[in-house]
Amino acid sequence: MSVARFWRKIPQRYNMLGTKCETCGRHFFPPRSFCPDCRRSGKVVDYKFAGLGTVVTFTVIHTANEQFEAFTPYVLAIVKLDEGPRMTAQIVCRPDQVTIGMRVKSVFRRIAADGESGIIHYGTKFVPVE
Repeated sequence: MSVARFWRKIPQRYNMLGTKCETCGRHFFPPRSFCPDCRRSGKVVDYKFAGLGTVVTFTVIHTANEQFEAFTPYVLAIVKLDEGPRMTAQIVCRPDQVTIGMRVKSVFRRIAADGESGIIHYGTKFVPVE
């Protein structure tokens, strides 16, 4: 990913910004420039997601590359946002706590770092709703 593309994607990465078709009401994450259902008749506008969703399915990662091995074991899940789109994200909890159908909310957390003294990358993860 080039530096310019990295900076262009920050609103989606940090704020859960997507798009919504005002014609049919469908939501998109990541953002789309046009609605695949309405095509040219759809009016697509920016939309900030609430960050609440449900775990559709998950897996527990026990063996990861060196960048993520300090976090193992960790839960990687497909989360269906309340507005409709699905996204893959880490669930921050013990592996034995996660269940299919569990309600989760988004949080802003550290994702990775480029080496010990490199750039730290932040993004969206999810935690259980209490």
